[in-house]
Amino acid sequence: MTFTYSRLNHPLRVPLAAEVHSRPSLRLSASENLTHLAVYAQGNSTVGNDNLAVQHAILSDLCVYFGAAAPTEEAKYFFYDFGQFRLQWECHTEFATYTFAKSHVEQAFVGDIFDHMPLALIPQGWLLGLEGKLMVAAHVALGPSDAVAPPGLCQILDGDVLVGSTVLQGGEVWTDFLVKADGFSRFVIRDLGFQAQQAGRVVQRVLEVETYRMMALLGLPHAQYATPLLNDVESELTALTTTMTDTDAAILDALSSDTDDEQTLLRNITGLAARIEKLSMENSYRFAASQAYFRLVKARIEELREIRIDGVPTVDEFMARRLSPAMNTCESVVRRQEALAERIAHTNDLLRTRVGIVQERQNRKILESLNARAAQQLRLQQAVEGLSVVAISYYLAGLIGYVGKAMKASGLPVNPDVATGILVPVIALGVWLGLRRLHKHVVT
Repeated sequence: MTFTYSRLNHPLRVPLAAEVHSRPSLRLSASENLTHLAVYAQGNSTVGNDNLAVQHAILSDLCVYFGAAAPTEEAKYFFYDFGQFRLQWECHTEFATYTFAKSHVEQAFVGDIFDHMPLALIPQGWLLGLEGKLMVAAHVALGPSDAVAPPGLCQILDGDVLVGSTVLQGGEVWTDFLVKADGFSRFVIRDLGFQAQQAGRVVQRVLEVETYRMMALLGLPHAQYATPLLNDVESELTALTTTMTDTDAAILDALSSDTDDEQTLLRNITGLAARIEKLSMENSYRFAASQAYFRLVKARIEELREIRIDGVPTVDEFMARRLSPAMNTCESVVRRQEALAERIAHTNDLLRTRVGIVQERQNRKILESLNARAAQQLRLQQAVEGLSVVAISYYLAGLIGYVGKAMKASGLPVNPDVATGILVPVIALGVWLGLRRLHKHVVT
């Protein structure tokens, strides 16, 4: 009986194991022309699987035109030999790349070596459908060592700054990283003795450097747009802080004033915090993606293992002078946003603390006023109680006087006036004790 080990596998074992082999480099000979396109079909709200669906639709249109079967909707890599050219398609998070390769039996780098690119074999209708989506367009000419001499590269590339280096100890890479009048950047790769599959890996890394470079630069417009907004927020925050400083002593001394000014300041600072938060949310993904792409650019350049050619800057030097400043700008904007957010939060805390102190002092004044009023009410109540004792005693004494007069009229030896005078202190004391007892009973 044969035991099936696949039943023991984790459901993701096979897909994860295949992931490292999902994007192999093209197998290229010493005479190849390539056209590379990077399609950025992702909008502000398109992410992940939505981008994959859009890119599959674009690829399917091309396959339908040539009568080829399109890959499944879950596929992120596709290779097909259409006869006249070969296509390698890769779908990434934000973009997809189309690399068209065409071999030549006899490669003669005579005249403009970029006149015979596989782009001419691609239907114009499909290319027009990429309007507004094309992020990278590059032509690559891969030829043998004796095809083009370095002195002729200046005329072929027609750039002010020529960039070149020896790579992988088996070839040379030449470019100027400029977009020509036809809308394509150009790369010349000379085969000085590449080993098996080295040419394909060099072409793949060079095209990845160009693609990731452009994707990394997408963060620069966001940084340029955010800079004046951050200047405005910083100026407003400085003005608010100055206002707080100028009015701090007056507010703490004038305890009878209200906190309308502080509430206005608090609303303004809250508005600044909301603006910074909104700006950070709009830029955070783009800046993080730019830094990730920039790291990929540096990693791909390191993999080329460049050796300097005398008098010519290397790709690494060119990126250090031209790309790094843009990435540093994006990083500085990120740090500035974070620093402003922290300053606004600290200012907000300080203002809330100051408003709280003012309110506590106002509350203490109110409590002191209430205590004074309570004391006045107590004294008034005591005065009222004294008058009540007098009034009640007066009425009781009158009643007793009437009783004494009645007793005298009935023949009893009683002097009403004397009896009333003797009993008034007793009546007053009894009334006072009775009211105190009643007051104590009500309070408790």
